[in-house]
Amino acid sequence: MLDIQDPLKARKVIRENNYKEQTAGAANKYVQGNLCILPSKYAMDFASFCQKNPKPCPLIGFGTKGDPSLKDLGDIDIRTDVPQYRVWEKGKLIDEPYDIKKYWNEDLTTFVLGCSMSFELPLIEAGIPIQHIENNTIVPMYKTSIECEPAGQFSGKLVVSMRPLNSKDTIRSIQISSRFPAVHGAPVHVGNPDEIGIKDIMKPEYGDPPRTIKNNEIPVFWACGVTPQSVLENSKPDFCITHSPGKMLITDKLNNDLAAF
Repeated sequence: MLDIQDPLKARKVIRENNYKEQTAGAANKYVQGNLCILPSKYAMDFASFCQKNPKPCPLIGFGTKGDPSLKDLGDIDIRTDVPQYRVWEKGKLIDEPYDIKKYWNEDLTTFVLGCSMSFELPLIEAGIPIQHIENNTIVPMYKTSIECEPAGQFSGKLVVSMRPLNSKDTIRSIQISSRFPAVHGAPVHVGNPDEIGIKDIMKPEYGDPPRTIKNNEIPVFWACGVTPQSVLENSKPDFCITHSPGKMLITDKLNNDLAAF
C-alpha cells in the first residue's frame, strides 16, 4: 500500500515510476479518480454518456484537448501520474504501460470520473470494516446485466463494485454513501447477485475476488467507475486510454468537498 497522505507527494512517487500497485488507502482524505482519455471526436458523445449515467460515471474533471495537465484537480501530468494504464484499440486491450508518454498526442482529451474510494474513508471512520482495504487487495468488480443509457456510439453494461457487510453496517453504509452523489452515491443493489446478472460472486471480471463472505454478511453493490472500460470494449472507439482497475489518479480535491449534505 502507498502509505502517503499528501496527494502531491503520492503523485511524485507514482510519477517517478516508484509505485505500481493499487492506490486504496493512499492520501485517503483526497478524491481519487477513474480515467478515460479519448480522441477529441469522441469527447462530446462521452461527455453526454457521463451526463446520462451519473451513478457509474460521475464526471469530476476534464482536460483541454492536447493538454496533459488537470489544473482544477492539482499539479497533475496525466501521462505519468497513474500507477498503471490500459491502452485500447477498437475495444481490444493492446498495452498496460506505467506511463503513456509514447501514446500521448495533441488530439487527446482527458476525463476524470469519481471513485468509490472517496466514500470509503467516511465508512471506515464510522467503524465499518472494508474487506479489500484490510486485506490490501483490489475491490472486486463485476459486469452486470443492467444496461447503461446510451449516448452516440457509447453503450454497454453497468459495472459494480462489491463490499460484504453485516446488516447494521449495510444500513449505515447506505446512509453515508448517499451523501456523496458525485462519487457513485448509494448502492445500486443489495443482496442476491444473480438478480443483476452476476453468476459467481467469487469470480469478478475486474479486481480481486473477495476473501470470504461470512454467513452474517450481505454483498452490497455500488455503481463503479470501471463501467467506461466495459462500455469502451463494447463500443470500440479507434483508440482510448484508461487506468488499470484499482490504480487511480490521486487528486488534490478533498472527499468532504464532494459531500452533498
